Amino acid sequence: MIISRTPLRASLAGGGSDFYEYYKTGFGAVVSTAINKYIYITVNEKFDNKIRVSYSKTEVVDSIDQVEHNIIREALKIVGIEKAIEVVYMGDIPLGTAGIGLGSSSALAIGVLNALYAYKGMHASAEKLARESCKIEIEILGEPIGKQDQYICAYGGFNFIRFNSDETVFIDPVIYTRETKKLLNNKFMLFYTGVERVSSSILQEQNQKTQVNLEYLDKLVLLAQELKENLIHNKIEAIGDILNRGWQYKRKLASKISNTKIDEYYTLARKAGAAGGKILGAGGGGFLLLYVDEKYQDNVRKALYHLVESPFEFEPQGSKIIYVHD
Repeated sequence: MIISRTPLRASLAGGGSDFYEYYKTGFGAVVSTAINKYIYITVNEKFDNKIRVSYSKTEVVDSIDQVEHNIIREALKIVGIEKAIEVVYMGDIPLGTAGIGLGSSSALAIGVLNALYAYKGMHASAEKLARESCKIEIEILGEPIGKQDQYICAYGGFNFIRFNSDETVFIDPVIYTRETKKLLNNKFMLFYTGVERVSSSILQEQNQKTQVNLEYLDKLVLLAQELKENLIHNKIEAIGDILNRGWQYKRKLASKISNTKIDEYYTLARKAGAAGGKILGAGGGGFLLLYVDEKYQDNVRKALYHLVESPFEFEPQGSKIIYVHD
């Protein structure tokens, strides 16, 4: 039996610039952090030759092509496991919750690949996991997504990630003091809006409008660089404003990135003392990340009393194998 653990992520700046349609003529850049919310994948030998896959439903099939879960099916094909395998998916978020914005589909792909390679007695590097996860989601399944989720979930940490036109990806850890890290972590608040959405429709529109949105995407890349520089120089007081400006740019990329409910939640949080924030992921729902000085956090909780708060910490490690039993 093998168990892998893969962190989810919170993207802070530059989202949207990790799409090929944008970075193909230059580069994209994001600042993103892994968080201590995880996807767990258990892989075990099955006593017969069937394939069993368990998530929000359970599948028992005779061949790979019969597996309905598209990511797990394609991961099995890439690793080269054809039969007598059981794959079980669990997570720190509700299974089946759509559009949460924490990179869960990419974390799932990476976690499955990592566990399957370990099952075969093979080590898979973070680069290999990220690259093959991108291949599954973007090339094989044709999902209209970028590449930041795969890389931050595979590598972990708090990183400035650059996406180059030749398809190389540079992962640069953001270097700051231990005190800055603690102060920064204490100022972030995460709330689940309860609003679910199909992220693919939002991302499809965003991708199609890349050329129209170049001005805003360029500004988002500059904000990622600005955020990195402020963290390097331990100037965290500017981060709330950077997040707020980024949210204003991001909401212009597609028509359904924001909506009346999200606008209301964000306005309430700002009036209660939040310096800035953003909806994570594609937008339209999911998790709302806020940057709030400690003295205003109780006010924000009261203002958003109808939402579920989900405290978190930065996660320094990426996908890893946490259990092996022969």
